[in-house]
Formats: sequence, structure tokens, C-alpha cells
Amino acid sequence: MTTSALLVTLLAALVHAGWNQLLAGSADPQARVGVAMLVGTLATMPLAAVGFRWDAAAWPYVAFSVAFELAYVVLLTAAYRVAPMTTVYPIARGSAPVLVLAAAALLGEATGWWPTVGALTVVLGVLLVRGPSPDRATTRGVLMALGVGACIAGYTLVDAHGVDHASVVAYLVVVLGITAVAQVGLTAREHGLGPLVRAAFAREEWWRTVLAGLGFFLAYGLVLVALRTAPAGLVAAVRETSVVIAVLLLAATGQEPLRARSLAGACLVAAGVALVVA
Repeated sequence: MTTSALLVTLLAALVHAGWNQLLAGSADPQARVGVAMLVGTLATMPLAAVGFRWDAAAWPYVAFSVAFELAYVVLLTAAYRVAPMTTVYPIARGSAPVLVLAAAALLGEATGWWPTVGALTVVLGVLLVRGPSPDRATTRGVLMALGVGACIAGYTLVDAHGVDHASVVAYLVVVLGITAVAQVGLTAREHGLGPLVRAAFAREEWWRTVLAGLGFFLAYGLVLVALRTAPAGLVAAVRETSVVIAVLLLAATGQEPLRARSLAGACLVAAGVALVVA
């Protein structure tokens, strides 16, 4: 993994942890996420014209990616409604790189022993930072988080090949734009479009919608850039530093105390990343 790909992926991890904290801390994550993604779509669309490239071969990847992304959004927002971020986020992120590496190996993608050991070390560190706690986590929330991890693995593998057939921003806008419209449509069927938009742009929390939408696009746009030059399994592993960043953000904002176990887990994650990019 090159230094530039590493730095881009680490920045993606920072942005990802930030927008998840905004979403998880909102009054109604399900109402907010689809509208937030539409905000991100509209803000990013003008950039798609710069260096625009699109091959017809991209469409099958778009179809599969949208399916994974939509399932990801639905499961993530549902999980945040039944379990805290400190339970959902580590499980979702920690399970993803193992699934990506396993699938990549089955598809014949060479990753090497040290990167594989590094990815597993990252997962161990993630679980140590904030593993599931019986007194806080519900079985339903944990299962949803595992489903989120499977979706992350799915769209990471698909998009690693999809970006070969389109410019990064164009691919990002099409995939996440379609996902956003579908999510808003599904949620509006239950709540109505008017109440949905009013909830997303409530006076006290409208800024969460805007920042989460922009963060959603920026975080995954950076991942797509990294996937153009680095294997999907390695990118997925380095992205898991977002768990450590999320714990630090929660501690900095007073939402969660910083524990010794969290610091030990952070060291393991750092060591794992070092092995991945060695």
C-alpha cells in the first residue's frame, strides 16, 4: 500500500467516524440519513463534470453497489435505534475487513501473510477498543451491526472494480445518489415526505443533516480514490482506524469516558495498520 493511499484512507476514516457520530446522536437517524445523502449528492454533482468518464460496463457494478449501500443504510440506522454507537460501530467496522479479505482470497486477490495478520490485528484492536457489552448491547443490535459489516464488505469489493469503468466522483454520485433516493422513498412511505424533510431539517439539528451528508460523500469518495491504487482488503483494514477515532471523538465530546482498554486497543489497531502497509 502506497503512502498516498494510506493517508487518503486514514482521512476517510476520520470523516467517517465524524458523520456517524452526527447521525447516531440525532433524534431520528432513519429520517435524517436519506435526506443527508441527497444533500451530499446535490453538493457533489458539479464536481462529477470534472474529468468525467463513464463506461457502460460500470452499470452492473452500480446495481450491486446500490443494493449493498441501501441495505447498509437501512441496517445502520435501525441498529442505532436499538443499540448505542459504542456497540454498533466497532462490530460493524471490525467485521468488515475480515469478510473483505476472505472474499478477496476466494476471488484470487493476493494480499500476503503480513497484511492478513495486520488486518486480523486491527480487528482484535477494534474489539478491545469497544467490544460488545452484555449490559448495553441487544442481540438485535449486534446482529444488525454484523449485517452492516457484511454490506461494507460487499460494496467495497464491488466498487474496487466499479471505479475501473468510471471517474471516481461520477461513480460516487450515481451510486450514492440512487441509494439516497431509494432510502428517502422507503422512509417516506412510512412517515410521509413532508414530515421526513421537516424532521431532517429541524431547527435544532439541521446542521447534523448537512454535515452528515457531506461527510458521507467525502468519506467514501476518499475510499474510492484509495481503491484505485490499493487492494480492497488492505483499504478495508486501514479504514478500521475509524473505530479508534470514534472512541476519541466520543471522549472529547463527553459522551463516553476514555478507558485504558481503549488505549490498548488503539495501539493494536496502529500495529495492525503498520503490518498492512508494510
